[in-house]
Amino acid sequence: MLPAEPADAAARRSRPLTICYPVESLPKPDMAMLGRARQDLTKIEEVVVAPRDAEAFRVQAGQFFRIVGVDGPQVGDLNLWNAHDLSERFFSGKTRQLHATHVSTGDRLWSSLPALRPLATITHDTLAWYGIDADGGAVHDVIGTRCDPYTNRLLSGGDYHQCCHSNLTRALAKAKGLPVTEAERHVHDVLNVFMCTGFTRGTHQYFMKASPVRPGDYIEFFAEIDLLGALSACPGGDCSATHSSDAAACYPLRVEIYRTEPELLAGWASPPASAYPRTHGL
Repeated sequence: MLPAEPADAAARRSRPLTICYPVESLPKPDMAMLGRARQDLTKIEEVVVAPRDAEAFRVQAGQFFRIVGVDGPQVGDLNLWNAHDLSERFFSGKTRQLHATHVSTGDRLWSSLPALRPLATITHDTLAWYGIDADGGAVHDVIGTRCDPYTNRLLSGGDYHQCCHSNLTRALAKAKGLPVTEAERHVHDVLNVFMCTGFTRGTHQYFMKASPVRPGDYIEFFAEIDLLGALSACPGGDCSATHSSDAAACYPLRVEIYRTEPELLAGWASPPASAYPRTHGL
């Protein structure tokens, strides 16, 4: 039973909102430079991610990479690490606070503390037209975690080994030559590529709906530092109905890696790690 509303309930609810992190001073990417650089791209590698599986890939600082829809509507779960230090990895929560619940062109993927620097900048997004739909849904979210076998067992009582968490764990273990239990410690919250999500208005529950991605759609990134990535082709397919099972139709995804001409990046340098001295008041 809910407690009775106080007499000043309306006044309490009507207080003005404040953006938690004013970002006017946030370092901005040079999108004009990146726009020129991406006009002269040469593909140097591609990796195909099979349905309900994951693959790792490497991108050098100053290169671009794309995640591309191939044969049908398919969502992907992306992890990124500093290629030389797995303890520095994508920080979805801070990315959400600095940008929004969903990211697109001009937004950056930030790394974990204590480095807190851009890992990658989004330079193109063929789904940027989608915006926010009537349900409050949008594409490329940094809200959800990743489907995982632990939550699946909690809710269903069964074991399913093609959850994105398991897929990413296997991919990282293979790429780094690690035991699977050690690799798992480095798997982290994801960018849900192509996934259309939001929160219900009535209960604020996380929802998913059919992804608008079609073959040929892609999201493109500029690597700000040397990156190791892993991408899982989610067992939910387009995430219109279910995940963590073999029920959904699933399709491959492709990672394409590109180089540009060095002179087009004149003046650019990899961002340094945070200069905070880590004294924490002591």
